[in-house]
Amino acid sequence: MTVRPGGQEVSPPSLEPGVTAFDTRLRTRVLFGPGRVAELGEVCRELSGRRVVLVTDRTIRQHGHADRAAAALRAAGLSVTVFEDVEENPTESNVARCAEVFQRAQPDLVVAIGGGSVLDCAKGANFIHTNGGRMADYRGYGKARTPLLPMVLVPTTAGTGSEAQSYALISHDETHEKMACGDPSAAARVAVLDPELTCTCPATVTAAAGLDAIAHAVESYVCTRANPLSRLYAAGAFRLMASAFPRVLDEPHDLALRGAMLLGANWAGTAIEHAMLGAAHAGANPLTAQFGTVHGIAVALMMPHVVRYNGSVVADRYGELLSIAGFDVGRDPAEQLANLLESWREAAGLPTRLRTLGVPRASLPQLAREAAAQWTAQFNPRPADEAAFRALYTEAY
Repeated sequence: MTVRPGGQEVSPPSLEPGVTAFDTRLRTRVLFGPGRVAELGEVCRELSGRRVVLVTDRTIRQHGHADRAAAALRAAGLSVTVFEDVEENPTESNVARCAEVFQRAQPDLVVAIGGGSVLDCAKGANFIHTNGGRMADYRGYGKARTPLLPMVLVPTTAGTGSEAQSYALISHDETHEKMACGDPSAAARVAVLDPELTCTCPATVTAAAGLDAIAHAVESYVCTRANPLSRLYAAGAFRLMASAFPRVLDEPHDLALRGAMLLGANWAGTAIEHAMLGAAHAGANPLTAQFGTVHGIAVALMMPHVVRYNGSVVADRYGELLSIAGFDVGRDPAEQLANLLESWREAAGLPTRLRTLGVPRASLPQLAREAAAQWTAQFNPRPADEAAFRALYTEAY
């Protein structure tokens, strides 16, 4: 209860039943639309940039996207140093090599163009350049003593939504465990969302990244840290991607569909930033760490099983998502959503069983132990312990 002057007791207004208090801040300017990468130089000049390190990978450079970005920066009078050796699921060592380029170039601004691995590597190198040490020192949130350099992030896949988040996911050199390293200053100043850049994605990347983004929307909508703002973004993201994903697989050069997926992935990333994820990502991470499974494929494989597992506690929330996306909701929304996710996975031609990924059955107990210890597991709407994950992996096998 809140006591006003005069002693009258009043209850604060509630936006929805059971809503919890939250603290949120939108830090990132978003430029969306075809061709917006051409404005990169102007954007960086507005941020008073003079010396830029451009982080990318060789595939993005082969497609010409990195050179196009560098040209826009140089046309605006900025000095550009390029680091193009980002690895998939960047490790501490990969980040350290990128940070060495930062040290030589002494930038005042960081630009990254690529998929989630590129964006995360750029964030990680920014941590090391500005604060020293190694990535493990920043595991958790708010451990940077000095603010990071301002960043402009340009995603070329509709997937992780890293451009909307203040975390970098970096793999431990020895265990390959993904470490979440976050700080308020690790949020991008600007995210440039240009759907033209995603048209060069191979079909498997479009599929895996797209289903990962859809899972972000679903998990952030029902996790224990969800709030009215995060649900607004998650629901909007799911609505966009539920319509676009099945079609973009067949029409990969349709800019409207590519744009819907890119914006949906960004909104889902924003939802994560203001809430959290759940058991599907907790179950996917050990598969990537131990067997090199592509993250999006691992998430797509685990997500339907987690939805069914959560159905006993958040079926109504799943029904809300389905309704918002225009589906007629049946008597079992969790089963309906799980079936829908499986149909999209099948249409994308992605693996449906752990055994087809080369995962031995004997590894399931160890995977379950690791999944239960993942940070995101504690935010699943239905408690998920080691026994629960062992059952989920068994169902997925």
